[in-house]
Amino acid sequence: MKTINCDGHSIYFESGLVPLKELLAQRNYSKVFVFADSHTSELCLPLFREYLDELEDFDIIETDPGEENKNIDFCIGIWKTLLDFGADRKCLMINLGGGVITDMGGFIASTYKRGIDFINIPTTLLSQVDASVGGKTGIDIDNVKNMVGTFALPQAVFIENAFLQTLSTREMLSGFAEMIKHGLIADAAYYQALKNVAYQTVSSDDIYRSVEIKHEVVTADPFEKGLRKILNYGHTIGHAVESYALTNDKKPLTHGEAIAIGMICEAFLSAKYCNLGQGELNDISNYIVSIYPKYQIKEDSFAQLIELMQSDKKNEEGFILFSLLDKIGQCTYNCKVTDADILESLNYYNSL
Repeated sequence: MKTINCDGHSIYFESGLVPLKELLAQRNYSKVFVFADSHTSELCLPLFREYLDELEDFDIIETDPGEENKNIDFCIGIWKTLLDFGADRKCLMINLGGGVITDMGGFIASTYKRGIDFINIPTTLLSQVDASVGGKTGIDIDNVKNMVGTFALPQAVFIENAFLQTLSTREMLSGFAEMIKHGLIADAAYYQALKNVAYQTVSSDDIYRSVEIKHEVVTADPFEKGLRKILNYGHTIGHAVESYALTNDKKPLTHGEAIAIGMICEAFLSAKYCNLGQGELNDISNYIVSIYPKYQIKEDSFAQLIELMQSDKKNEEGFILFSLLDKIGQCTYNCKVTDADILESLNYYNSL
């Protein structure tokens, strides 16, 4: 069993939830709630029960799946459900699910009665390597991602590969984008190694390295005042494309598919504004296009995409700020980019 010790909590890998059993035995929680969506309840809750066969006294709070439900209306419904169940400040919420569940569940727990304990058990590759780690919680407002949220640390995070067996190929590919990003921003050797990994069957060692990179960055800058912004590489454009597709496409993009687009566009900007070489830009572009489905960014969406980027919470003083690559494995942040160059990067992606 591998462990990463964070400030006030630990991330456990392949532990069989044994430390969770010990934690529950030590803490005298008044009630235990498991927060999940309907998909997770069907596919992952049986395994959770198997790991914690002696824990029978918990209530399940279920929500609808999907990013479109990560909003304040659903939070209000869940806060009311907690009240109806008699949840006090000494209860525990276990967030069992993907990034929507860990983001929203952490936000609900950190604000309910000014904060109750919560634990994250991420069940998707995306949530294991990204959403459940780092102490960020949040919900979307008017399809702008994570506009309201808190910094709140879980009591623990449990990462079990067994849950990945419930995922589709598309969901695995979505999470793999964040692993690629971690290599691009902080570890060139890891990025090169991932190019030889089959994303459908990533190993626990690969996941561990990805979480380790994110943990190192977050530890250095827990409240995103500086270095932590490098984790946003690919996300300024990626989030805008994801939000646009969510409201305009019959088959919305997954988070990872949108971030893959964003990483190519922002690699193009890195070559223009930073020191990323043409060979490195070609390497990133060709690799990502080789494993992610091509998406046509419509020119009549460009103005709306810029508007969405202008709403990005990382912006300052009216400027759209980017995290860009100096080279593969090294990233800088707070880069001011013109709208014209952003549009040129979108056209670059479309040209591939």
